[in-house]
Amino acid sequence: MSAFCKGAFFMSYFVQRPLRCWSISYFSFMQLPNSEELTKRYYSIGEVAALFEVNASLIRFWEKEFSQLHPKKNQRGKRMFTPKDIDMFKVIFHLVKEQGYTIEGAKRRLKENKEETMNVAAIAGRLGRIKEELIKIKDNL
Repeated sequence: MSAFCKGAFFMSYFVQRPLRCWSISYFSFMQLPNSEELTKRYYSIGEVAALFEVNASLIRFWEKEFSQLHPKKNQRGKRMFTPKDIDMFKVIFHLVKEQGYTIEGAKRRLKENKEETMNVAAIAGRLGRIKEELIKIKDNL
């Protein structure tokens, strides 16, 4: 049992709820946005949070932690994410949520070989979309 599952079990014991341990593979079934699908010039933090099914607080936290993620702010101080920012967030999301890296490990990986990491994340996204299409075809047969 992973450390995450042990923590979930610990919490479920005190909260009196059944144990629900999501494995890291849960995130691999999410439909992450493709670069070509992003048609707008700017996206709000709420829109980005909805795309990745995370809280806006996680996006703000990762913005502080990762120097590569720096959205523009409008005159009112609201964060406006470009498709390039969303691609970087996708890479960070892939490392932390799908691959199980710690924040420090993800920072180190991005610092050492950013291009390779971005390529691997893009390939993983494409393979996920291909897998979904194959499952749909299989279900239609």
